[in-house]
Amino acid sequence: MSVDPTESWKLSIPCTRDEAEAIDMGEGLAGFDPSPVILTSEEIEDDPTSWRLDAFFSGKPGRAVIAAVRALAPSSQGVKAKAERVPDEDWITLSQAGIEPVQAARFYVHTSANKGAVPDGARAFQIEASRAFGTGHHQTTTGCLLALDAMKVAGKRFRNVLDIGTGTGLLAFAALHLWPRAYATASDIDAAAVAISKENAHVNGVALGSGPGALALATAPGLEHPLLIGRAPYDLIIANILAGPLIGLAPTIAMALVEGGTLVVAGLLDWQAAPVTAAYRRQGLMPVSANAIGDWPTLVLRKRARYGAARVTRLGPGGANDAPGFGSW
Repeated sequence: MSVDPTESWKLSIPCTRDEAEAIDMGEGLAGFDPSPVILTSEEIEDDPTSWRLDAFFSGKPGRAVIAAVRALAPSSQGVKAKAERVPDEDWITLSQAGIEPVQAARFYVHTSANKGAVPDGARAFQIEASRAFGTGHHQTTTGCLLALDAMKVAGKRFRNVLDIGTGTGLLAFAALHLWPRAYATASDIDAAAVAISKENAHVNGVALGSGPGALALATAPGLEHPLLIGRAPYDLIIANILAGPLIGLAPTIAMALVEGGTLVVAGLLDWQAAPVTAAYRRQGLMPVSANAIGDWPTLVLRKRARYGAARVTRLGPGGANDAPGFGSW
């Protein structure tokens, strides 16, 4: 059967938030040329079980690539779905067209297909919907942008910033915009997310490098990387991940902060705020503020002076990195 690459096809299946965030195009889809464009979205607000995965194909997809896409969402294996042809349009633009720009304080986040009118004085970031989490369209990312802006308004200054679980790189970009002479580091457990962050840095004019005003990137679980350990301690750490990893990483994150350093955490639901806060209280961090968008709080904490070590140590392969009921890192 011949395939017409000018045709656009789409497959839609249900998925969960955990499945959406775990999508790795390098696993199962890298061998297909062209590979499909994957877009995930929230079907029911604040319901982690009600998400949707849309796959856009250039040409009618074969059984193998459809099976590979369905494997990204194991929870949908019992759901009947088939690829359907869509009107003759730019299928990448089509996949992005429904994503409205987001404004969070001085930040304006948009896709290439839907830029809109950038507000006066706003710092615009072009972040495409992709397999990496953190496009600015979820409440957790928006909450972090608002928290960073509030600290800038309050006159806070930071010289050494770390963004753990950077996803698209957006929060690290925002921090560098606010404190342009800072040393900035960003990491993610997913190598694909780090690659996307590099692409987004180029698109948005963010310098990559190891000096002040530039962003250094690393693929790592938590802080398990020589770059992240070597650049510690940090006076600002941002961690927009999940409650389980936040709890498991509490000892390491606390040791990576200078005395008086600030931690911004998100990715948790409102009922998870208390156990996450308690985990960091045990490490000498005190809550400063908590603001929620819907059921998704953003917590700001500060490390007490004269508490804990001033260097990072490894948790090791047997370290506490699982928190039952909260997801694992």
